[in-house]
Amino acid sequence: MALPWPVLAAAQSVQAAAVTATAPRAMVLDLPTNARRTAAQETDLGSYKVPISRYEQGRIQSVWAEGEVHRQAWQIQAPGLTTLQILAPLRTQLADAGFDTIFECEARDCGGFDFRYATDVLPEPDMHVDLGDFRFISAHRMGSDRPEYITLLVSRSAGRGFVQMIRVGPHIPGDTVLTASTKSPMQGPPQATPVATPQDAAVRPAQEGQTPTLTARLEAQGRAVLEDLDFTPGSATLGQGPFPTLASLASYLKTHPDRSVTLVGHTDAEGSLAANIALSKNRAGAVRQRLADLGVPSGQITADGVGYLSPLTSNLTAEGRSRNRRVEAILDTVQ
Repeated sequence: MALPWPVLAAAQSVQAAAVTATAPRAMVLDLPTNARRTAAQETDLGSYKVPISRYEQGRIQSVWAEGEVHRQAWQIQAPGLTTLQILAPLRTQLADAGFDTIFECEARDCGGFDFRYATDVLPEPDMHVDLGDFRFISAHRMGSDRPEYITLLVSRSAGRGFVQMIRVGPHIPGDTVLTASTKSPMQGPPQATPVATPQDAAVRPAQEGQTPTLTARLEAQGRAVLEDLDFTPGSATLGQGPFPTLASLASYLKTHPDRSVTLVGHTDAEGSLAANIALSKNRAGAVRQRLADLGVPSGQITADGVGYLSPLTSNLTAEGRSRNRRVEAILDTVQ
């Protein structure tokens, strides 16, 4: 439910801020020297629902913001860094630039899976979100004639950090809304040299020229598509198999009882959203049951579905629709 700006501030405060506000100025957030921008989208005049609450009772409360919209995704080489270590200096920079925090949350407090899929997120692989390890913050400051909003979404994989920034507000010339700095890279805690175990063989990275195994992708990227599944068209009936991806995933989970995954069903864009969400949830549930039949404890697997809300590619072609119909395993364990 979108809430109007007056809900967040008294009318007299907004009026006073508008009188004293200066001309819009670029918001430059310093990132480490090893940061790499992976995606950028700009709209001269657009809108964005700024989340201001956790996901509960089927929705996120939000502020409807209009103006120039910038969306960017960045990746940082950050082995050993936590999401809080990535977010904290950015949060401080926002405060120093005159932004007031409206809302801040951590994965489970945000609403986990539901929050992530109810808010705007740039697509994989440009922006990766670990459902069990992400942080979100929304902030605002008053411009000359309207408020300016920035949201930050931070997550990580085994060796990389991911930062998404969405800014909406008055026009700012140039491409300096978010930039990498020339400061020293972020330093994480010292990393111990790992000791190889027989179980590690299942997740060992592929050699050059080889395709990474499913479990290697799961460990490195936090997610993996179960590419060989076969469903009856239009139904959640899973074929008899055998399916090597399920055998591999089952083996991984049984040898790593401290790990858990969320199975997420996806569809193409044919049909209504409600019908596709129901179908995607049922297909993820069928995969969960098959993994349980293979001996995986039920406590290590959850299942959900998002219909056509998170496509891998365009639904305009038959090939694209085929790729978008899938079930993904998302590693939701936080070490």
